[in-house]
Amino acid sequence: MSHPNFPRHQSGFTLIEIAIVLVIIGLLLGGILKGQELITQGRIRNVSNDLQSMTAAINLYQGRYLALPGDDAGAAARWTITAPTPSTGTVGDGVIAGAYNTATAADESRQFWLHLRRAGLVGGAVNDSNPPNAVGGVTGVQTIAFGLPGIVVCTNNLPAVIAQAIDTQFDDGNAITGSVRGATAMVATTPTVNYVDNGSNFYVVCMRP
Repeated sequence: MSHPNFPRHQSGFTLIEIAIVLVIIGLLLGGILKGQELITQGRIRNVSNDLQSMTAAINLYQGRYLALPGDDAGAAARWTITAPTPSTGTVGDGVIAGAYNTATAADESRQFWLHLRRAGLVGGAVNDSNPPNAVGGVTGVQTIAFGLPGIVVCTNNLPAVIAQAIDTQFDDGNAITGSVRGATAMVATTPTVNYVDNGSNFYVVCMRP
């Protein structure tokens, strides 16, 4: 017995269903991008606050003790602590010796943090360790960087988008000029290349307090 050939029903997505899926995907992608932007803005704000707090702490310390934190000859007697002999520089000469991210505890740029914490001007455990920044780097202070004279505050491991945003907030947004400068490696001379956001460059940014 033969059976009539009925047209087969083909299952699949309708145009409306495909459109709904595409809308959902678009919303998810938009949410992810918006979330990433919020994270970036939060990191910019945190790094900016760190630099502003350091500047304020330095000024408050100088006003209170008439000396630079880390280079304060009166710190040992004031807090009854043993002052290490600095590996470079002379305590009380008005210069903070040592690199901003030094691992040498005797450097004045490390004692800088101990003095500020003893004075109650920055938070954290009372020790000489550099505080971390919002992107996994550290924040510190040294004398002369990127052609900027005198005391400068520096922070590192900044993606280009964050580095340039910090420069723009405090200065002119140009790594080569102004009172805020940056480069992929710390040097004493003025940087020669502006920020390049290629996804792989990470910057050290320094500013005069």
